[in-house]
Amino acid sequence: MKVAILMGSDSDLPRLEPCFDTLRGLEIPFEARVLSAHRTPAQVVEFVTGAPGRGVKVFICAAGGAAHLAGVVAAHTDLPVLGIPLDNPPLGGLDALLATVQMPGGIPVATFGAGLGGPVNAALMAARILALSNAGVAQRVAQHRVNQAQKVLEKDAALQKKLGTRG
Repeated sequence: MKVAILMGSDSDLPRLEPCFDTLRGLEIPFEARVLSAHRTPAQVVEFVTGAPGRGVKVFICAAGGAAHLAGVVAAHTDLPVLGIPLDNPPLGGLDALLATVQMPGGIPVATFGAGLGGPVNAALMAARILALSNAGVAQRVAQHRVNQAQKVLEKDAALQKKLGTRG
């Protein structure tokens, strides 16, 4: 059971590292590819249609500009597709957000925020989807939430100490 991550360009790779790190931290295997909805459409379809045979259960698609990648993937699979609109110039991600969020009825794409939170949240949502049928993943997702809360409480305690107040 794994996640397939597609990006429209290799320039998107640095912004997807937090997605990879989140999946690695949750011990969820993934495969990642650079494939373009516009420049390599046949390869996208081949990759998507072959994905179930490779154990893929969820797709994460990141693209900027016209951002048609998630929609093209969704058009060729019944698996969940999570779209990350990337905040590329010149419109700062608004174009990608609108392209990803405005899918026609019947071709669903879950859309995540443009910017730093999108890749992490897409990875966490993929993990939650996988957790529905895998107790080990469910346990790791639950522990991740506990860890997040603990980090916030530690930061609050450090702030209170610095300020000389009680929390």
